[in-house]
Amino acid sequence: MKKIITRAAVVLLLAVFMVPSAKSQEIGIIQATATVISSLSILGSNNLVFGSVTPGINKIVPRTSAGFAGEWSITGTSLAELSLTLTLPTVLNHTSTAATMPINFNSTDAALSDGSGSQTVPNAVIDPNGPSVFRLGLGGLMYVWIGGTVQPTVAQSGGDYASNVTLTIAYTGN
Repeated sequence: MKKIITRAAVVLLLAVFMVPSAKSQEIGIIQATATVISSLSILGSNNLVFGSVTPGINKIVPRTSAGFAGEWSITGTSLAELSLTLTLPTVLNHTSTAATMPINFNSTDAALSDGSGSQTVPNAVIDPNGPSVFRLGLGGLMYVWIGGTVQPTVAQSGGDYASNVTLTIAYTGN
């Protein structure tokens, strides 16, 4: 009888461990995705040109003056938001002496187009003295123009003067 009980216990244990357990399980899967936007490209396509300047007389170049106003062309991802920051000189430096000539940029001396405007009819007038945030156009384009005023003194040294005007752009992520 002992053998029968032992065999029955073994069979019972095998039945317990061999029967698959009935569990409810579901699986949901998602993907992690990202799109890398195209890199930005900026080209300074025209210098800010004041030409000949008379000592003691301020000279203004409007942002609308084609061929004289400074110009950059920007390409990137269509409709992406950009931050634009201009680093502006306060003086132009004589190219061969220590002489300088003051230069000034007022709050309406810069403008931009997203490709649907023009230099004379821009999409926006921007303050070159502060950062700005705008979107590239449908074609991923933007143009920025800048004018300014040089203020030569009565005793301004003759010769050529120059300084860098730098436009820094970056995607904002918006």
